[in-house]
Amino acid sequence: MSFTEKAKNKVEQMAGAARERVGDKTDNERMRGEGASQQGDARAKQAGQNVKDAGRNMKDAFNK
Repeated sequence: MSFTEKAKNKVEQMAGAARERVGDKTDNERMRGEGASQQGDARAKQAGQNVKDAGRNMKDAFNK
């Protein structure tokens, strides 16, 4: 996974956390839910990229 993809996922995760906190402070249930969802999406993307990288590493190990 490239540094850029990692950074994008981290920024997305942090934005979701911020949105969730604002929802908590303002008692806005919708914003709180959107923030949690945004964080979950970013984590899922990160996990997918990690699986992809692991597959590439396995392929490279067998090709040597």
